[in-house]
Amino acid sequence: MKSVSDILKKFNPLEDKYISREFQAYGIYLAEELGDYKHRAIYIRLAKTIPRAILEKALSFVKDANARNKARLFMWKMKELRRQEDGKT
Repeated sequence: MKSVSDILKKFNPLEDKYISREFQAYGIYLAEELGDYKHRAIYIRLAKTIPRAILEKALSFVKDANARNKARLFMWKMKELRRQEDGKT
């Protein structure tokens, strides 16, 4: 995972004019890692509203798995982790 300082070092205000917050950069990172750049707005929203620990655990799970559809597996694992966090097994 990239740190905030790494993201800010690579930030070019002329080229990346639509990314102004850290959660937006993380959402784009998620979309690229999952190969689902078309739905990057969903990942930006998730990065803003879901705790980062849950997103990182789900992403780690997907990276370790050999799945055809990484985005679908990510959403499923994220849902399971949120359910466990809420205490609903």
